[in-house]
Amino acid sequence: MDLIFSIIALIFISFSVSFWFSVYCGFLMSFMFLMKLSFGSEVLNISSGIGVDLLSFTLIALSFWICSLMLLASGEINFYKIYSNFFVFMVLVLLLSLVVAFSSMNLFVFYLFFEVSLIPTLVLIIGWGNQPERISAGMYLLFYTLLVSLPMMMGLFFLDLKLFSMEFYFLSSVDNLFLYICLSMVFFVKIPMFFVHLWLPKAHVEAPISGSMILAGVMLKLGGYGLLRLMSVFVFVGMSNNFLFILISMVGAVFISMVCVRQSDMKMLIAYSSVSHMSIVLAGILTYNLWGAWGSLSLMLAHGLSSSGLFCVANLLYERTHSRSLYMNKGFINIMPSLTLWWFLFCSSNMSAPPSLNLVGEIVLINSIYLYSNYFLIFLFFLVFYSGAYSLFLYSFTQHGQFYSGIYSISSINCREFILLFLHWVPLNLLFLKGELVSCWV
Repeated sequence: MDLIFSIIALIFISFSVSFWFSVYCGFLMSFMFLMKLSFGSEVLNISSGIGVDLLSFTLIALSFWICSLMLLASGEINFYKIYSNFFVFMVLVLLLSLVVAFSSMNLFVFYLFFEVSLIPTLVLIIGWGNQPERISAGMYLLFYTLLVSLPMMMGLFFLDLKLFSMEFYFLSSVDNLFLYICLSMVFFVKIPMFFVHLWLPKAHVEAPISGSMILAGVMLKLGGYGLLRLMSVFVFVGMSNNFLFILISMVGAVFISMVCVRQSDMKMLIAYSSVSHMSIVLAGILTYNLWGAWGSLSLMLAHGLSSSGLFCVANLLYERTHSRSLYMNKGFINIMPSLTLWWFLFCSSNMSAPPSLNLVGEIVLINSIYLYSNYFLIFLFFLVFYSGAYSLFLYSFTQHGQFYSGIYSISSINCREFILLFLHWVPLNLLFLKGELVSCWV
């Protein structure tokens, strides 16, 4: 609760302090939160309807970390003074909404802040995006979520009528397929599931680097978190109806992986790879077994860091060449060899190479989905193959070959950018040493 008050205080003074002071405060709050250890399924630090168990703890820590890195990545906004104080204000409002959503013990308060987090994200995309299409991208983001959020609100009122409570502790199983569809669709859109994923690539491509980082890093995890929390309500109806949604996710993930191999736009490729990875997470959650719960949390954490890091390295090229095309951004091993290592590290993490946390998450999720039905093994084979294929394609295309002759001058990578990439990579590749983090909460 004291950290929430700290964020609110920082929001009020954000217009009067410097940009870098806000970055410093963001990292300070990240480390302060990590001191509030919650290594179990018990809810700790309970105050005013807000409490933290291990599932909430890991995702709030990820929110703090990604929001701090968002500010660090947005050096150009501060350098060119593009409403930098208002930008910090928006990031802090977004952080506050995410922290309350993840730590709330009441389903309606979670839903409320789940929707509130849309507004700052929309402002980030429309306000600091690069292309004119950012308006339509923002509308896609808004209306895809709002379209399914009204049925969820009606479903919540029905649940309250049925169970006389919306506290997570007192939720019990309800065998109602229509209620299951109403409450789950908003999370399917957020994750996003194939067929309702079209808002994500558009929003990623038009968003500034900070918008892409928060979308890939934390916003998609709201969907997974909501499904994991409501698992106890739909345990019977889910067991008999989840096969269809898992099938859609797996087939869609393979199709989208194939799309990634043919992409020429760097940000679009990374955005579609996000959809592919989160489809496996969705399938793992919907299997309703223990391995699925473990694997989904570990892959959500891993994807939050690796996808955000990939957007950062792609943005470093975009800031210098002002193009997202793979045909324009070639041969960078000749121009910026110091950045090539980071490209290799993040692409290898994206394809789940050891020692990244992605490997742990994918192995556990493959087990979970195989235990549910061994027919899905063929989809998993293609998923793993194409994941490696498009990651290698992205790395080799950007780093090798002859660089574009139109590049007359280019600045080298600076200290801020090195620190930004380092702070993405280190937790991603050291978290596997703390494997019980993803298992103790169940």
